Amino acid sequence: MTSYRHIILGGGMVAGYLAKEYVENGGRPGDLAIVSADDALPYERPPLSKGFLAGKDSEEAILISPPDFYSSNGIEVRQNTTVASIDARNKSLQTQSGEEFSFERLVLSTGARARALDVPGATSENVFYLRSLADSGRIRERAASAKKAIVLGGGFIAMEVAAVLSGRGIETTMIVRDDRIWKSFFTPQISAFFQKYYAERGVRVLTETSISSIANHAARLGNGDSLAFDLLVAGIGAQPVTDPAECAGLAIANGVVVNEFLESDHPGILAAGDIANYPDTIFGKRRRVEHWDNAVAQGQHAARGLLGRREAFVHVPYFFSDVFDLSYEFWGDGSDADRIVHRGDLQSNSFSVWWLSRGTLVAAFTMNRPDDERELAPELIGSKRAISPERLRETASLRDLA
Repeated sequence: MTSYRHIILGGGMVAGYLAKEYVENGGRPGDLAIVSADDALPYERPPLSKGFLAGKDSEEAILISPPDFYSSNGIEVRQNTTVASIDARNKSLQTQSGEEFSFERLVLSTGARARALDVPGATSENVFYLRSLADSGRIRERAASAKKAIVLGGGFIAMEVAAVLSGRGIETTMIVRDDRIWKSFFTPQISAFFQKYYAERGVRVLTETSISSIANHAARLGNGDSLAFDLLVAGIGAQPVTDPAECAGLAIANGVVVNEFLESDHPGILAAGDIANYPDTIFGKRRRVEHWDNAVAQGQHAARGLLGRREAFVHVPYFFSDVFDLSYEFWGDGSDADRIVHRGDLQSNSFSVWWLSRGTLVAAFTMNRPDDERELAPELIGSKRAISPERLRETASLRDLA
């Protein structure tokens, strides 16, 4: 049995940023190992639906750290290694090949898997999902010869993929189940802006539409119409990969249940990234986040915890996206808002949206706005200070509010 002081199970973004933070905070060579089923070193996920998918970024360019970073800092990376079981009591892992690794502390970062389309014909060779570097590579290869594409879904993955495919000259149709783009996240005004913006760039958006079956390079829609395609990408959500944790007896509820220190209910085992269901002390609720910023922040936090800094994870949720020539950012959680304030012109590509709950700012969306708005948004949310909707709407600079 090979022994390590600390093991990261999963080779994604949590692993990459945890390893960097570990080294920068004095982690000793030989103490840390990454056990990953992937055949690639830890890489950034956002380019998979942006620059890498568009052919602008190489595999090497999206690595979190250069290949020699791990060996030069005494971090062993076991790639193409699938763990069959975790013995939480005896603190060991067993791989499918029969190898065993023991640990003092384990960080679970097994990520999430794409939700599969469940209709007849969904296993067709020209139906794709986007979750990994290999997935993005396959879509990019197929897109090189595609003339028509369908993107199923209305969230950020679907929006980004549709923008890239359309930008490559492919006739692209988005099929959205709801009555508008990203209904669970955007306000009606934001949805309307993006639907118009996409239409102006040649993307056809079909709302309140679903696919009932796929056959002969065509999708049969719920209304009976048929839509031909060379490439279909389904961006219909993801599910946390909790199988190893569940088999180990850890508490599972929409991910691995952890406390404010990212610790599971088994001593010595933590969880971070897509699979961690943690208590958000800012909003007073449990949360599981599948975005880049969360993986980075929790990976860094877990590294410091492994090295003896046991602090609560307190973080304003953050998300960003790039579509066509636009970039936007979002902070917080607007699900419980009772008031929405707009700044800027929603008919232009420069506006911001602010969600308040009982007089407190809880979320913000900014696109092409002054720096003070994007810089102060997380501070204003995290402070929980009372803010007047009228002042928020009318003040020239948000620095006056801060």
